[in-house]
Amino acid sequence: MDSVGRYDGKRVVITGGTSGIGLATAKALTAAGARVLVTGRTPASLAAAETELRPAGIVLANDAVTDIETLAERAAAEFGSVDLLVLNAGISLGASVADTSEAAYDEVFAVNAKAPFFTLQRFLPLMPPGSAVVLTTSVSNRKGIASTSVYSATKAALRSMTRTFARELIDRGIRVNAVSPGPVDTGILERSMPAEAAREFLSQIKADNPMHRFAEPSEVAKAIIFLAFEATYTTGAELPVDGGASQL
Repeated sequence: MDSVGRYDGKRVVITGGTSGIGLATAKALTAAGARVLVTGRTPASLAAAETELRPAGIVLANDAVTDIETLAERAAAEFGSVDLLVLNAGISLGASVADTSEAAYDEVFAVNAKAPFFTLQRFLPLMPPGSAVVLTTSVSNRKGIASTSVYSATKAALRSMTRTFARELIDRGIRVNAVSPGPVDTGILERSMPAEAAREFLSQIKADNPMHRFAEPSEVAKAIIFLAFEATYTTGAELPVDGGASQL
């Protein structure tokens, strides 16, 4: 995607970076010379990311909610400061209002909304002028998709945070933007829904999309990298990468 050496010397932290969009972003950046630290929780994904990202990538088993301090300390030790923080870690919940438990509600908000807020808070001392933050929202934050009320609400919260973070940090020289993916079949739904229900849901989403296909994780990665390093006069924005779903 980018020429070798384009991002030499850039120091990048990606939460949820061992699979899907996060891993695709990490691979593109390491291929272009950046040093990247990614986090994840699933042993198989951690092991696969170790193989795919070495030697320029650092893979850390890390809980997005409870291990923020550990992540920040590791980033400081490895990099000193951070040029790009990608807040991508998230979980899904496919359940109707009637079927959503309080525990599930709390978990999704903790991972998808609370963790990004406090991760950014902790990383601010590590981010110099000229650095950037990119959050991963979702097309669901503006569309009424059945059985996604809690997940969609967390993504809407991130969209709002993107604006307020951008306003608060503009005088520090830190840009904050969001990428809003549409359907990307990364396997996240299969981990939160019965397999058959996930297949039916994904099939319907694909049929309803104007492009009638899912995005490749690498397509979203390109948007993240653009917002991070190329869109130098852009802050507080959300860039849809959704096959036209939010626009058409």
